Amino acid sequence: MRVVAFNGSPRVHGNTEILLNTVLEVLEQHNISTELIHLGKRAIHPCAACYKCKENKNGRCIFDDDGVNDYVSLIHEADGILLGTPTYFADLSAQMKAFIDRVGTVTRANDFMLRHKVGAGVVAVRRAGSLHAYHSMNSFFLINEMMVPGATYWNLGIGRDPGDVEGDAEGLETMRNLGENFALLLERMLHQCPEIEPEDAEAGEEGEEVTPESAS
Repeated sequence: MRVVAFNGSPRVHGNTEILLNTVLEVLEQHNISTELIHLGKRAIHPCAACYKCKENKNGRCIFDDDGVNDYVSLIHEADGILLGTPTYFADLSAQMKAFIDRVGTVTRANDFMLRHKVGAGVVAVRRAGSLHAYHSMNSFFLINEMMVPGATYWNLGIGRDPGDVEGDAEGLETMRNLGENFALLLERMLHQCPEIEPEDAEAGEEGEEVTPESAS
């Protein structure tokens, strides 16, 4: 199993990264492979609404110079996605918003590539506005038919200066709980019971035909 995390903060080693790494550490304890990618320093194009991704059906965006197509490939191969953002004017960072718009458009235009993957978002916030950013990421997951685990509180950590969230004991505990629930959901989804064989599905006990009445 593999989870890819994307950090939408322009700060390296900032509060958003600390929160993401707290979740990733728990996933790694469950033998889940992880990777953290920093978006914050990338100049990511906003979506141009050209719909070439829908026309070409090649799983790629027409903009090929900012790493988004590489991210789509990583996400396509992963089992889970973790997004992190600081709170800017009560919403996502511009980098994370552009990432969501581009990735969401490409994947939905190509047979809903994110369907049935696991996704979760975490937010670093100084004081308020974090729930708006949190809901923006959850909307991205849900419209793509992804599975979203919960935690014991909203997935946020309080802090302004880099490292401040390390003093938010409840926030870090929420991240650890999110990691546990994320891992549990992945394990249950990927180790579910084998599907019923077609011949078994068409017959009842001793080979009798299944009808709506007999199956009820």
